[in-house]
Amino acid sequence: MADGFIVPRDGGRKVCTTGLEVTAKVTAEQARSASSFELLVLPGFDVGAHVHGRLEELFYVVEGELDLLAFEPRVRSGAGWRLWESQTGERMRRGGPGTLMFVPAGCPHAFANPGTSPARVFFQVAPPGHERYFEELGEILSPGGPPNQEAIAELRHRYDTEQLTPLVPGRG
Repeated sequence: MADGFIVPRDGGRKVCTTGLEVTAKVTAEQARSASSFELLVLPGFDVGAHVHGRLEELFYVVEGELDLLAFEPRVRSGAGWRLWESQTGERMRRGGPGTLMFVPAGCPHAFANPGTSPARVFFQVAPPGHERYFEELGEILSPGGPPNQEAIAELRHRYDTEQLTPLVPGRG
């Protein structure tokens, strides 16, 4: 039987640091079921609405606030996911500390930081291995300037992600 491990608050491996600071806490090298991360979502960062074919995700807001969406909209328009509405009237919600968002495979979802200070989030994705996605995303976002949306779309395609609205890197 393998031993477990403890990762302190400042522990883990930084895998992306532009607009969205991602620290891997548990990776595919350590777990069979899911990878776990600490996200620091900078003001103005918008991941853009997207959907995964096989991944499941869980977001738990620890500090700050996020705009959150986890439903199939009546229409997947490019007009901005914050305006989307589900068949049952569900709309984007603002969530603070203690808010949890679960995203099953096939469910469109998004998050963004509308505030003036960073939001801290515990993030888990199954199956594990999503740390490689974040490493490559950091490489795309690191040159500065407007993000290369074509490169992001190609990256997301390779990692089981259909991008529905653009990623916005935020105000840092």
